[in-house]
Amino acid sequence: MAATSAGRAMAVICRRLQHVVRVSSTRPSAHTGVCFSKCQPLPSLARQAACPVGPPVVQCRPLHTSTSSRGLQEFFDLPENWGESKVKSGAPWTVQLLRSKSNEDLHKLWYLLLKEKNMLLTIEQEAKRQVVPMPSPERLKKIERSMQRLDLVVTERETALRLLQTGQEHARPADWRRNLFGKVVWHRYREYAIPWYMNAIYKRHRFYTPRFVEPHIRLRMEKNLRARVRKADLEKKQLAKLKERFPNMKVSSPT
Repeated sequence: MAATSAGRAMAVICRRLQHVVRVSSTRPSAHTGVCFSKCQPLPSLARQAACPVGPPVVQCRPLHTSTSSRGLQEFFDLPENWGESKVKSGAPWTVQLLRSKSNEDLHKLWYLLLKEKNMLLTIEQEAKRQVVPMPSPERLKKIERSMQRLDLVVTERETALRLLQTGQEHARPADWRRNLFGKVVWHRYREYAIPWYMNAIYKRHRFYTPRFVEPHIRLRMEKNLRARVRKADLEKKQLAKLKERFPNMKVSSPT
């Protein structure tokens, strides 16, 4: 009887000890993304079992988040910039600076620029709603230029890597071809499950120009040349009117 009661008491103590160890191991850290090697405070009975002698148990969060997480407030500008007509901003990213960055840095920079662009678009929409001028609207153009240049740098690296691996400049092989109407188009190659001479869909593409289309090609070229001359004459007339109205104005003559 005494042995049975002692066994039950030991089972209860083991369950409590297991529960305490489980709670202490799953307790979150006070600081996000900071690893710590100290054991959580445990009762005296479980302290020796939970903190054995040896190397400390390192606990850390597997998901690293940003230092500041403000939720929807990140769609708006900083509070110190509210009500200001002008907000200081730096110059856009140049291609030379972006080429010196690694792929990981470019990946991070793209999302930072995208985040800033969303914030500026929110400010622009709010300014339109309140019928007030947007503070420093040139910031949006700087962000767009930086994103375009970043995309250009990434495209250059992808093209260079593709040239080294496959020898092809474009991701999808293509070639300039003349269609049925005499226009030179960029034709992209496709993969077919059957040979081209057995493919009825491929045979519908006629990569040649019949003879009866050649007069129409000359007419189209003549039409384009006339439109170009008409545009140049219009610019000359507008320039002459401006010189007549403002004699001291310095305007470069059109080529």
